[in-house]
Amino acid sequence: MNKFDPQRTSALVEASLKRRYRAEARFKLYGVTSIGIALLALVVLFTDIISTGIGAFRQTYIQLDVHYDAEVLGISDARNEKQLMIANVDGVVKAAMRARFPEVSSRGDRRALYSLVSVGATFDLQDELKQQPDLLGQHKTYWLLADDDIDSYFKSVQAGESYAGRVSEKQIEWVDALRDSGDIKTRFNRRFFTSGDSAEPEMAGILGALVGSLLTLAVTLILSFPIGVAAAVYLEEYAPRNRLTDFIEVNINNLAAVPSVIFGLLGLAIFLNMFGMPRSIPLVGGLVLTLMTLPTIIISSRAAIKAVPPSIREAALGMGASKMQMIIHHVLPLAMPGMLTGAIIGMAQALGETAPLLMIGMVAFIVDVPGGVTDPSTVLPVQIFLWADSPERAFTERTSAAIMVLLGFLISMNALAVWLRRRLERRW
Repeated sequence: MNKFDPQRTSALVEASLKRRYRAEARFKLYGVTSIGIALLALVVLFTDIISTGIGAFRQTYIQLDVHYDAEVLGISDARNEKQLMIANVDGVVKAAMRARFPEVSSRGDRRALYSLVSVGATFDLQDELKQQPDLLGQHKTYWLLADDDIDSYFKSVQAGESYAGRVSEKQIEWVDALRDSGDIKTRFNRRFFTSGDSAEPEMAGILGALVGSLLTLAVTLILSFPIGVAAAVYLEEYAPRNRLTDFIEVNINNLAAVPSVIFGLLGLAIFLNMFGMPRSIPLVGGLVLTLMTLPTIIISSRAAIKAVPPSIREAALGMGASKMQMIIHHVLPLAMPGMLTGAIIGMAQALGETAPLLMIGMVAFIVDVPGGVTDPSTVLPVQIFLWADSPERAFTERTSAAIMVLLGFLISMNALAVWLRRRLERRW
């Protein structure tokens, strides 16, 4: 018969505890390491996006003295819209460039000289002449929009980085001369926020995509929130517990996990092919995103309704309230913070979606800013997709800048959801 040895038993217990403590320490280290890797990846991602896109918020401009020569313009009256439409405004820009660099004489060098300034400068001067017809025959100094290659080169010089773009040696000499004389500089790029898409990177902006996103989200919110809340109220407060309601609940939960591209295919089949609705409009985009966000809103709304204590319902019914009065005046106000949180999270998810909108044709090149839900438009994620596929270096910069704007909206919407929940939440 073995005798009990206290010292040996104590040693075994101590060794076992040490192993457990070491295992717990390793497990904790694994968790901390995982969080550290995730945070490091997030920092690297944000650093890359910000470092690449921050330059898009500034644009290079060249200062030139422009002479609105009637002979060069080929018009006699700037108030005549027909004459103004055919005015050779590009000619006065080229004349200003020749006056600034009179030593440039060969045809090839002049062609390279003219390409320092963006074609957008011509449209800007045409608008200026339209607004101020008295400028005809006069001189005025302007800061004109530079070409995207010149913009990229000048920003690289300012940052002390090497540049391997399409800028020629002659153009570098002219840019250096402009820099020495103070006739070239970067300014805040207002055009990025005030114009739509363009084939020229220096003229491209996100306003059209931003308005398209807001219109699409407005349609989504107007349709999905009341339908989702009504469905949640019915399933939670009125629907009997049977196989049919169990089947509906299971399918709602399954729909929340369905890939978003499936909803795009559904919208393509129903709204476009069956009902013949136009492609690339916010109304159709909102309908597709409504189908996608409904499961999220229904699930979050049901959870918020379930969280209301049964005593609230019993007290309302005990005071003589009908079931509808109990739901409208007592249950819904207490569940509303959770419902709003779910709705905002669903809207944030819809804001970042690309695949379902590509399926319904919102990938079109849209220059004009949409004025309503039936005007052709695109959305911010699709605009990012289009710019990311463009070969120009300046579009890469604008792609990252648009991602920064999109992330700003997503972070703001999630912060709003947290604030609303804390602000409206009632304790009992």
